[in-house]
Amino acid sequence: MLLQDIVRHLETIAPLPFQESYDNAGLITGERTAEISSALITLDVTEEVLDEAIMGKYGLIISHHPLIFKGIKRITGSNEVERCLIKAIKHDIAIYASHTNLDSITGGVNSKICEKIGLENCRILSPASNQLLKLVTYVPEGHLEKVREALYTAGAGVIGNYDQCSFSSKGTGTFRANEGSNPFVGTKGKLHTEPEFRLETIVPRHLSAKVVSALANSHPYEEVAYDLVSLENDFSSVGTGMVGELHTPAEVTTFLNLVKTLFGCQMIKHTALPGRKFKKIAVCGGSGSFLISKAISEGADLFISADFKYHDYFEADKRIVLADIGHYESEQFTKEVLKEIVLKKFPTFALHLSDVKTNPVYYL
Repeated sequence: MLLQDIVRHLETIAPLPFQESYDNAGLITGERTAEISSALITLDVTEEVLDEAIMGKYGLIISHHPLIFKGIKRITGSNEVERCLIKAIKHDIAIYASHTNLDSITGGVNSKICEKIGLENCRILSPASNQLLKLVTYVPEGHLEKVREALYTAGAGVIGNYDQCSFSSKGTGTFRANEGSNPFVGTKGKLHTEPEFRLETIVPRHLSAKVVSALANSHPYEEVAYDLVSLENDFSSVGTGMVGELHTPAEVTTFLNLVKTLFGCQMIKHTALPGRKFKKIAVCGGSGSFLISKAISEGADLFISADFKYHDYFEADKRIVLADIGHYESEQFTKEVLKEIVLKKFPTFALHLSDVKTNPVYYL
């Protein structure tokens, strides 16, 4: 199998435009046209993980955290990142990272956390904005369904849990073909009127080029009239964090002890625990303090995340319980997510979850 086949599939599920501006998700090192027969999945790329890949003869490492976050001016082996790069290139091992783009999708990092702790009715806690466009175009009678199907196939028309969403209304279009044109209908030099349908549908911004190409290829006109309008609507299936509900309200101490066991936490830092039971829970793998106010506004009783600072705990203000379970602990099951994504498309591809525990934090 070619490396680009795996990369293309991963980026179809977790598109790179969904990553945060500071991130460096994608192919870190490796030739896209290289042949690979197996991959090692890890949370972090470390020297131990590279050694594991070399011993196992894996041609690809798929990680959650990118090996390279900052610019590199020289590669001399002066730190672990540089040593990993040297070792990977020397042994012809490609490295790919799916980070905040994987955090942002439904079915990604936070969905797995919700699954592990048994949440139901889960949805994105803070949906992404400025990620949707409205496509408006005009199609002559008899060609509406062909164009509409082409747009759907390219990824247009999805709203939440619904697909093939569009609206059409009948009207009359006018145009005059000038010299050099090759009109589908009408006569050069004469004003023409044509019964047409105004077709509207939703387009994710990252798919706009693909959708417009599908429109041009399926539309009968030589020059296709269309508008792409930026929308302020939330992209409900993409964003940060998730929120869901327990099937049965739980006592907070009992539940946090369950979380501690499930995630193998050495400890859980938390705000004061109320005496009442709770049901609605917000989660965010990794550093989630920026979502505290959002979790409160959504009525969550408990927010599970990591890397809360001292003053973050004051934000709870007895309106929510904050529970810091650790960065590594909250994201450790991301390896399972990546494995599921790859095997769904390539069920016979050889995958192995790294045996190296890459958590750099220890507790005395």
